This record gives sequence, C-alpha cells and structure tokens, in this order.
Amino acid sequence: MTTKHEQILAYIEKLPVGDKISVRQIAKDLTVSEGTAYRAIKEAEARRLVSTIERVGTIRIELKKKEHFERLTFAEVVNIVDGQVLGGKAGLYKTLNKFVIGAMQVEDMMRYVEPSNLLIVGNRLQVHEHGLHAGAAVLVTGGFDVSEKIKKLADVLELPVISTSYDTFTVATMINRAIDDQLIKKDVLLIEDIYIPLKDTSFLQTNDFVKRYRELNQLTTHGGFPVVDTSNKLVGIVTARDVIGKESHELVEKVMTKNPIAITLKTSVASASHRMIWEGIDLLPVVKDNNILEGVISRQDVLKALQAASRQPQNGETIDDIVKQQIKLISMEEFIFEFVVTPQMTDHYGNMSYGAFSILLTETGSQTLKIRKRGESVVENMTIYYTKPIQLESILRVGVKVLEMSRKVAKMDLEVFNDKQLVGKAMITYQLLER
Repeated sequence: MTTKHEQILAYIEKLPVGDKISVRQIAKDLTVSEGTAYRAIKEAEARRLVSTIERVGTIRIELKKKEHFERLTFAEVVNIVDGQVLGGKAGLYKTLNKFVIGAMQVEDMMRYVEPSNLLIVGNRLQVHEHGLHAGAAVLVTGGFDVSEKIKKLADVLELPVISTSYDTFTVATMINRAIDDQLIKKDVLLIEDIYIPLKDTSFLQTNDFVKRYRELNQLTTHGGFPVVDTSNKLVGIVTARDVIGKESHELVEKVMTKNPIAITLKTSVASASHRMIWEGIDLLPVVKDNNILEGVISRQDVLKALQAASRQPQNGETIDDIVKQQIKLISMEEFIFEFVVTPQMTDHYGNMSYGAFSILLTETGSQTLKIRKRGESVVENMTIYYTKPIQLESILRVGVKVLEMSRKVAKMDLEVFNDKQLVGKAMITYQLLER
C-alpha cells in the first residue's frame, strides 16, 4: 500500500518533461491536501525531478543520469545567476552542454555557437538573434532587457532568454562553480551504485521457519538475511547468532532481530561503512522511503567500493582533495610526510585553517594505516593541539607514531613541524574496517 506522498512523487515522475506544476493543481488532481502536495513537490525538487524558478513556477525537468550529472538545465542556470526569464519559458527543462562567452565579432562568435549551448553576452541585440537561430539559449548579463522581437523568437523556438544583473565574468564563475559542485556530487559513491538488488539476493519472510534460514545459509554461505512481511516491508533480520539453539520448526518471526538498521539508495557508501564499523554488522538491508526492501549491501561490497573510489581521479575538487594532493611520503619506515600550505587552505588572516589542519592530520594517519596494510578506516576520536599559527606557503613535516594497533582499533600520536619548530600535535583513534 503506497502512501499519498509516494503517489504524488510517482505522478510527478510520469509528467512530460517541461510540464508546469503547482501545489493547487496537484492537490486537485490527486485529491490530497495542499500541505501534502507541497511536501511532495519539495521532495521532487530534492530528487531533481522538478525545478522551481521565481516568477516562472515549478517545471518538470529531465532526470539526469549520473554520467551526465555535470550538465545543468536552463532552469538551474536561472536559479544560479538569480536570473529573470524574458522569453522561451517552454525550453527551461532542456540541458546545456556548453556555455560560450560572446566577446568577439558576430561572424567569429557564431562559429563556436551550437545547439544546446548557452550564449553569455551583454546588450548586443544582433548577437541575441543569431544565437537563438543557431539553437542556443541566451543569457544577457548586466541586467539588460531584450527587444520584443527576441522574446517572441525565443517563445517560438522554445529557447530561454535569461537576464541577470551580474557581469559576464561573475556569471561564468558561478556556472563553473555549479558544474564543479555537480562533478563532486557525481563522484560521491552512493548505495544505489553498488547494492545487490533483491532479485539477485536471498531474503526470508515472517512465516518462514528457522529451517529455511539454515537452507539459505548453506546455499549462499551468507550469515544474515533480511526478513519481510507480506507487503515486502522490512520487519527484521536474522543472523547466525539469532538461530543458535533454536529448533528448525520455529518461526523466523519469533527469532529475528526486529527494527534492524537499514539504509536507503541515496545513502553514501562512506556513511554506510561508518555505520557498519560502529554497529559491528556485516550486512545492511537497503530500503525505499516506505521501508520496502530493495536489496542488501555487505561489508565486502563496501570495502571494495571504497578501495576503488580511492583510485579514481576526482574531477570536482573538494578541500579534502586539495589537501590530500599536497601530502608527500618522505619516509615509509618512520612514517614521515611533507606538506605545503596553499592559499585555498588558509583563513582570512593568512594562517592555515583549523579544518585543513584537521584533514592533514587524519589523512596522514589514514595513509600510515594503508602502509601498514590495514586498509580502510574511520576516525573514532581526535584531540588536536594547535600550538603555533601556520602561515601560507609553510612547508610542514608530519611524523606519525603508531602507539597501539589491534584487529579493530589503531591509536596514533602525530607531531607537525615547521622548520624544526613544533606547531601542532594530535592523538587520533581509528576504527578499522575489517576484511
């Protein structure tokens, strides 16, 4: 039985791309309250099914596949640049594959303009018309308006003409930043990328017997199985620990662990690994929002995914990536690392920020564990002593001492030197992700 919220989301997903929707219309069509309709539309926006634009409304946009995640829709561009749509509203759902800055003579510029481009230009009226005829949307910078002729042409061709008060350089920077953010999101591994779908795995039902668990255990060698009711909703999980000493004819429902920890398809793999380590579990059920079982994820799946991700080049750079790129191993025997402080890592006083310093410490500790063949880990706790300010372009040396290491935990002492002067210390405890 699906909820009204799920019914609205399914309805929105089936709408043709480009359709305009409203809270009142959804409430009327599906006979739900406006509050329910509003919450569902907000959820659809979070899922990138729709985009809401001031003075235009909410429109259904194309759901982008992960390999094309870096492409923006014209509707998203409007929101990024705080723009006003002057014409061609019907084409807001379309995606742009490239943006072109119009800073040349018209004839030269048109050699670079193609369909699905976004032409960024000032108040050059002739260029607006040529761009639309070439199949490109037009973004007018400087807050300028366009002629009525251009607005009508944009409506006919269904190509947006957008006006923004920002200058061309600022607009290009804002769009580049948005694309970079999209690339970072694309590179974040989610459970939906690696989970085992229900059709490819085994599970139990509440009316099964312990005998069925033992049959599946022998068949698959898995130690745990999710349990669902007649509606396929997750209600429990059964592991070897639950069936020890139990009779084969006992119901699974009587021996299972109720209300198990579960994750959704949009949970990050890093978050799932952290949960597994802290809870000491090897199998996590994957569910939809309404707790319908979608599949499972195992500790081995998570470990393989994290190892593969660490070898992938990152296109959109986060501060973590920038810090990690600067770390160089100087001595594998003594675990000594060298590091250069770059402008992105400083605060507004020109000193290394506390956040960048924390990343440096946790990453050098993590790399030490990998040198010691201990694989993936997560920080359990960390105490930092920031003894002296670290200035821009300082060359730091980080020495790592492993104080204690067991099968599940590693404790380390780290010292950071700048030109032989101690500038910081840390004590870090890591939880290890077992193989």
